[in-house]
Amino acid sequence: MTVVKGEPAPEGADPTGDTPRGGPGDDGYVPSERRLARERHRRARARRATAIAALSTLVTAALLYLVVVNAPGWPRTKETFFSAHYAREAFPKVLEGLWLNLRLLLACGAAVLVLGMLIAIARTLRGPVFFPLRVLAAAYTDFFRGLPLIINLMIVVLGVPALRLQGVTVDPVLLGGTALTLTYSAYVAEVFRAGIESVHPSQRAAARSLGLTSRQALRHVVLPQAVRRQVPPLLNDLVSLQKDTGLVSIGGAVDAVRAADIIVGRSLNYTPYIVAGLVFVALTIPMTRFTDWVTARTDRRRAQGGSL
Repeated sequence: MTVVKGEPAPEGADPTGDTPRGGPGDDGYVPSERRLARERHRRARARRATAIAALSTLVTAALLYLVVVNAPGWPRTKETFFSAHYAREAFPKVLEGLWLNLRLLLACGAAVLVLGMLIAIARTLRGPVFFPLRVLAAAYTDFFRGLPLIINLMIVVLGVPALRLQGVTVDPVLLGGTALTLTYSAYVAEVFRAGIESVHPSQRAAARSLGLTSRQALRHVVLPQAVRRQVPPLLNDLVSLQKDTGLVSIGGAVDAVRAADIIVGRSLNYTPYIVAGLVFVALTIPMTRFTDWVTARTDRRRAQGGSL
């Protein structure tokens, strides 16, 4: 329908001449033919891209399969690392041992967050009276961040029982959890400290001007902002902790790794290690994807100038 310049648009027509409107009493939006054509083109392009991606994925998978199965030594490799018989035998035992890893993750994760936060606060305390506390916190983080985790586990899990101290546990699970907490709390403390120092000093000054004490400003103003900003790196540390709970097996604790190791020692077939590794990967991937989502969400909010 053509609209003559200077005359009112007829009822039911868009003054722009692009989008027709409904009749009297109809407020529903009706897209123009041009917009419908664009949407059809966009959908067709999306379907074509999906089909191309699926086809290329299938071709790549087929090529990889042919390269692997035709490689020299593949039959022996398949028998040693991908035996269906030993995979079926190992899977239930690995799952049973995995329950210990999950309990360690929950207990150590909570302890790491609390201890790491306390160390970070100690490092950011102001005033000369807190200088010894700041030095001790800095020495703790420097030492345990530099000490390899496997050495820390050997010292705590294997060395502490050799002391034969009265009242000190020799349970490898408790000792292994203690070693994990000592190491990861140093890493998490630095993450929290970076978050605290990223909060602009004006936030603390504004809180003090409203009558809050230094402790109240830290608790109600600084720490909430610091924790929200550091959620992605904290989740990354949690993913690493989940994988490293398998190291407590060096003390004899029967977790997923140790359960696989027992079968390997009896059968001399290494398929149980593959099973245990795949179980840990299956647990880690969802947490990794969740971490990526949180990181992307935080970046978008920062780009838009919104709150974190």
